Amino acid sequence: MSADDGTAALAVVIAVEDRLDKALAASVPEASGLSRSRIQALIAEGAVADAGGAILDDARLRLPAGSEVVITLPRPRPISAAPEAIPLDIVYEDADLIVVDKPAGLVVHPAPGAPDGTLVNALLHHCGGTLSGIGGRLRPGIVHRIDKETSGLLVVAKSDLAHHGLARQFAAHDLERRYLAVTHGAPDPADPRLAHLAGIGWEPGGVLRVEGRIGRHPGDRKRMTVLSKAGKPAVTRARVLERFGPAKRPVAALVECRLETGRTHQIRVHMAFAGHPLVGDPVYGRRRAAGPLAAFPRQALHAASLGFVHPITGARLTFASPLPADLEALLATLRNCNEPAVCNEQKVSYNDR
Repeated sequence: MSADDGTAALAVVIAVEDRLDKALAASVPEASGLSRSRIQALIAEGAVADAGGAILDDARLRLPAGSEVVITLPRPRPISAAPEAIPLDIVYEDADLIVVDKPAGLVVHPAPGAPDGTLVNALLHHCGGTLSGIGGRLRPGIVHRIDKETSGLLVVAKSDLAHHGLARQFAAHDLERRYLAVTHGAPDPADPRLAHLAGIGWEPGGVLRVEGRIGRHPGDRKRMTVLSKAGKPAVTRARVLERFGPAKRPVAALVECRLETGRTHQIRVHMAFAGHPLVGDPVYGRRRAAGPLAAFPRQALHAASLGFVHPITGARLTFASPLPADLEALLATLRNCNEPAVCNEQKVSYNDR
């Protein structure tokens, strides 16, 4: 429900008794996009009230399950994407689509926390008015995306017809998407812990198959997690290419990941669920890592290859991206780690990104 001043009222029924901020974070609809920190800010601003209109401005307040709370959401600030002369590493381009090798640190499309300096801003400058309009003014041509701190390949539609064709391939899981990741430890079929973990299986060639529904974490709306019933189906396959450290207990591994589905943070969530989170992952990684594993400044994930059928010509296209310098430096350091103690003392600079 919207008010004359442009604000909107969101009615929420508390699902479980807890602190007000936690209870709301677990109870608001996923589509609202409200994180716990945003809810805390709204509480402090006096934007949360009970059903009778009394302001609830204490995040520690506990309400019984079933209580109705009304959140007044302020008018959203309009965001528009403007062309910006940001360098692009273009792998392929024709009249209908463009394939870009995105560097780590570049956001794909504008959002409240990143209104400019994004890939979309760069594409608008490079392509002018030729991007597909299906994604709207903030996401023109964007058919899929990769996280800000993930490097590698993605395809962007320049025409609406190409956008529809690529979207159908993504929906049918007909694209080839191969990622390279560096994980803490190495997945092992002999690991008894994995044998008893729901959704974990092994396929020929030592391929780890992770099947787990992915959705918003009930206590932290900025995180995704594996859920038993809610969320969306997701399947990731991972194969160890190289192990680092002692043979019986490697400290890290270079892992090839292939997506059967494409959910938010899928590889990061699934590998963490399997007990082998990505090195450098600030959300799902290990906080007690040492040496080069602790120093790596981003999640060690790279979209290394992308293959699809051209939606207009029908030709099969396949593209590959070499590992960026920071990941190559990490691997070079790890290859000298024969013992955990030695590895933990190694120092390396990842400034060349």
